[in-house]
Amino acid sequence: MADCTFLEQSFSHFIPELAGSIISTVLISIGLLFTDWRMALAALWVLPVAFAIVGFSAKIQENLNQKAMDVKMACADGIQECIETVRDLKANNAEQAYLKGLEKKIRAVEHRSILNEFGLAAFVVSASLVLKLGIATVALAGAVLLMQGSLSVLTFFMFLLVVSRLYDPLQGALQNLAAVISTRTNIARMNEILDHPIQQGSDRLSNQGYDIVFDHVGFAYNTGETVLKDVSFTAKQGEVTALVGPSGGGKTTVSRLAARFWDINRGKITVGGMDVSQIDPETLLSLYSIVFQDVTLFDNTILENIRIGNKDATDEQVIAAAKLANVDEFAEKLPDGWHTNIGENGCELSGGERQRVGIARAIAKNPKIIIADEPTGNLDSKNSREIVELLKYYNREYNQTLIVITHDEDIALQADRIISIEDGKITRDEGIRR
Repeated sequence: MADCTFLEQSFSHFIPELAGSIISTVLISIGLLFTDWRMALAALWVLPVAFAIVGFSAKIQENLNQKAMDVKMACADGIQECIETVRDLKANNAEQAYLKGLEKKIRAVEHRSILNEFGLAAFVVSASLVLKLGIATVALAGAVLLMQGSLSVLTFFMFLLVVSRLYDPLQGALQNLAAVISTRTNIARMNEILDHPIQQGSDRLSNQGYDIVFDHVGFAYNTGETVLKDVSFTAKQGEVTALVGPSGGGKTTVSRLAARFWDINRGKITVGGMDVSQIDPETLLSLYSIVFQDVTLFDNTILENIRIGNKDATDEQVIAAAKLANVDEFAEKLPDGWHTNIGENGCELSGGERQRVGIARAIAKNPKIIIADEPTGNLDSKNSREIVELLKYYNREYNQTLIVITHDEDIALQADRIISIEDGKITRDEGIRR
């Protein structure tokens, strides 16, 4: 937003003033050339030199601006992190130490801002000094021409008067030009977003069933860190597939790739034989419901938070989905029942209650594929078993594909197939005998 504000200021103030100064200078210069080309050259030679000085500063300005932007972002991140983690900092008696580090970041912003201003001023002031030389060259050239008798006194004084006014708007133009050049850093930052490749594909589903097949899949994030290496397995429709393994092994990445949150680097992922990379992400996600480990809720009622999974669902359908997830156990005890506002990100609910609302939201969507990422992470053992049994029942009742990511071996043993992932590779793939 700061980049947008700066660009708006540049385009609405700096560029119009710069354009106006250049146009008026060109018109005056043409008039001077027609009046006396010799005196005009004496007055105008400083213009390209002054603008060249500011123009050649572009690379240095860009370097200074980038360094200033880096320290500003570090400072902003530090302030935000401090606000979000102040409870943990106080609990660990680390508040003062963190604030000292934050103060260094603030001082770095101050230091870089001063360097930026001095760096910009060095070129703009130098260019302005060159402009002032124009008055001296006009006076010198006019004196020589007067002594030779090839210039009238009236023309001489007219040139002195014009050039004394000609350079004033140009000094502002030089500052505006420097400001416009400095926008390159902001534009580059915004282009990182605008130039990011957009996932595209067909808006027609051609799948035959809902088996999810990973075929020699490899994937790495933009950082270059390889996350998955030659991963192959099948999550069958009507079965529960458990993804297990240590943290950072790639379990969550596998689930996100199945829903095409990102595109893979190697191999192929299909749903019912349909290549997910050829399907529009919005269309593909109509098949999925995803229960995240950290459920995001909105400052609204319980009903509306669940209805996000299916905006066309009636109150009866929403309540039916909520009861499947046992949301009614606490919702009906609230002051306004199902219409109780649960606050920002569900702050009025406990962690387990928030998790149940998230599961109810997934059920309300009536999906063909459910991906549950640690769905019992905030629940006790009794409630965890109930949630897993619910998901298994829902999976078999509606012949869905269910992928559960879990660290709990007891939950994994309730699945039909266990896929163990470590260091981006499958180390175990076996069905559970019943």
